[in-house]
Amino acid sequence: MNGEEGQNLKRVPDFLVVGGGINGLLISRNLLTLGASVLLIDQSEVAREASWAGGGIVSPLYPWRYSPAVTALASWAQGYYPHLVLQLLAETGIDAEFEQSGLLMLDAPDQSEAVSWATSEGKAMEVWGTAQICDAERNLASGFSDGLWMPHLGHVRNPRLCKALLASLEQSPSFSLLTHTRVTGFEEIDSRIVKAYANTAGSAEEQVLRAGAFILTAGAWTQQLLGPLNVESGVAPVKGQMLQYRLPKPLIDSMVLYHGKYLIPRRDGHLLVGSTLEYTDFDKSNTEQGRKMLQNAAVGMLPDLSRLDPIRQWSGLRPGREGGVPMIGLVEPRENLFVNAGQFRNGLVLAPASAHLLSELIMGEQPSIDPKPYRPTLDPRELMASTRASVF
Repeated sequence: MNGEEGQNLKRVPDFLVVGGGINGLLISRNLLTLGASVLLIDQSEVAREASWAGGGIVSPLYPWRYSPAVTALASWAQGYYPHLVLQLLAETGIDAEFEQSGLLMLDAPDQSEAVSWATSEGKAMEVWGTAQICDAERNLASGFSDGLWMPHLGHVRNPRLCKALLASLEQSPSFSLLTHTRVTGFEEIDSRIVKAYANTAGSAEEQVLRAGAFILTAGAWTQQLLGPLNVESGVAPVKGQMLQYRLPKPLIDSMVLYHGKYLIPRRDGHLLVGSTLEYTDFDKSNTEQGRKMLQNAAVGMLPDLSRLDPIRQWSGLRPGREGGVPMIGLVEPRENLFVNAGQFRNGLVLAPASAHLLSELIMGEQPSIDPKPYRPTLDPRELMASTRASVF
């Protein structure tokens, strides 16, 4: 029996979602809620790439440096995250630990722009001097003269969030999952994708997978899927390395950001340090250079860390795209191929809003966010003309 005959014994799903990261999990959840059936496929394990590797900050690091298109998604998602985490806890018993700890940005060089942005967007932001910084976080190094305090920002335990999402999906009889299965191509007839071809690790047999519609949420691997269809996504892998410390006692209460490097305190006594920004294609190996860079940044913020060694180092591949503006929507002129990718450093930040918008577009509903800036056929450079966008 070949792969196509095997699938024909089952009901063909309404949607085949390619990529089991945070975006694939959330779009699957949304579509199941709307009554659709979903097959989710991943070339590895679910949520073991960028969705697992990131720090879990629910905000762009320097939000005023991004275009309004990113701000719109981030604002929607920030309002939704507490509800999502509580809902998943009730459904699955898994707590993704959303913490509204606040974020302290130290010595931001464009402070006036930040304050103007916060005022125009209605975001809480306070300008702190040395005394306020020291009073709030007494273990920080001396010498920081300026700080921007955003009390409403929080973070989640992203591996637990993805674990909870998968557990929620698996409760639905309309959901199925294939892991360690890589999509190798699509067959297209009259502007419709009619099937996908896939290989499962350890098997020489090619599978043929059919669905009513196909959704690409493959992160850094998006261009590998769209390239054979003559679609240029602008998505490319960008490595980020992270460190983890185990603290004998808490050193900070809030998240701290300085020169693009950040510290995130966890409930269980761990402290995360991130992250590097490296253009190394699909190489995600850990390096001594990356370790030293992050250690030096961490000790520069928290001198007490000089007495400790990191207990863990890891890397992930972000779906880099110019300006960090994702592509969300129909891949024209195809009638049943959709994409949600290219969030760059803000995959987890934007995920609930990105999935919500794509769900609305798929179902033909009135979008809650203007979809035009995210059109897959739009050159992201068009959004850069009048905004100061940055990967930080």
